[in-house]
Amino acid sequence: MSMRVGVAGSSGFVGSALVPALVAAGHTVVRLARGLPDSRALDGIDAVVNLAGESVDERWTADRKRRIRTSRIETTDRLARGMAALSPRPAVFVSASAVGIYGNRRDEALDETSALGTGFLAEVGQAWEAAAEPARQAGIRTVHPRFGMILAAYGGALAKMLPAFRMGAGGKIASGTQWMSWIALDDVVQAIRFALETPALVGPANYTAPNPVTNADFTHALGVALRRPTVATIPPFALKLAYGEMAEEVLIAGQRVYPRALERAGYTFRYPQLADALRVALSARPPDAGPPPAAASRGSGTRQRT
Repeated sequence: MSMRVGVAGSSGFVGSALVPALVAAGHTVVRLARGLPDSRALDGIDAVVNLAGESVDERWTADRKRRIRTSRIETTDRLARGMAALSPRPAVFVSASAVGIYGNRRDEALDETSALGTGFLAEVGQAWEAAAEPARQAGIRTVHPRFGMILAAYGGALAKMLPAFRMGAGGKIASGTQWMSWIALDDVVQAIRFALETPALVGPANYTAPNPVTNADFTHALGVALRRPTVATIPPFALKLAYGEMAEEVLIAGQRVYPRALERAGYTFRYPQLADALRVALSARPPDAGPPPAAASRGSGTRQRT
């Protein structure tokens, strides 16, 4: 069934891949403008996908941490309240989260029923998901994709790794025993579509492939894919010196996460194995993001709301 889908964060890393996929599937996309959309921007929309949020993969200054929190929590709260105030209301709210919500869990196998963690990212993640409560209370089916490391050569963490690895200077971080929960960008896009179209999927859902790997195994697989050596070891002190708290929570910590909610709801991963996901990620070009949010063109299947 065709839907009118509002997308916040439509020009970002995931949004720029999601929008053309939704249009190709027959949906109409309304690009929600940057800032804090209200109910007027949401009128007539059947579903909302919230991907808004500042990147976390830079050094965390006090101002950076404030922007990370604000960009997630305030935007989600405004969207949820705006939808709750509508009549009729959108049927579904897919609002992003991340596996950082579990904190650093070493070898523990984690699914959506696992206890949540501690630390900056875990606390932000919990507040981020809680900000959608007005939508849930209003009876809107709410799904929280808890994203793992999304693999694409032109964005996200993988893009930042590639220059060093392509020069043969890539290597594992510290002991390499920390777990990395990854997912192909194509699976992210298709699983968001699945969330929009699958009434059985409700609440948190880990958006990670069913085969997490250690940092050492990821490093080896990326070296094989690029045909480059990966003999280096990056010492933790160097990362802490360069990135501070961010290094502790993002680069050195790990989560071994499994996508039980998606699997129970019937989602089938296109790229469950890391080698295949890396091959596709390294060969893919950036998707056509369409017109910029400030000036969506007519006839493209997308519209702009302010």
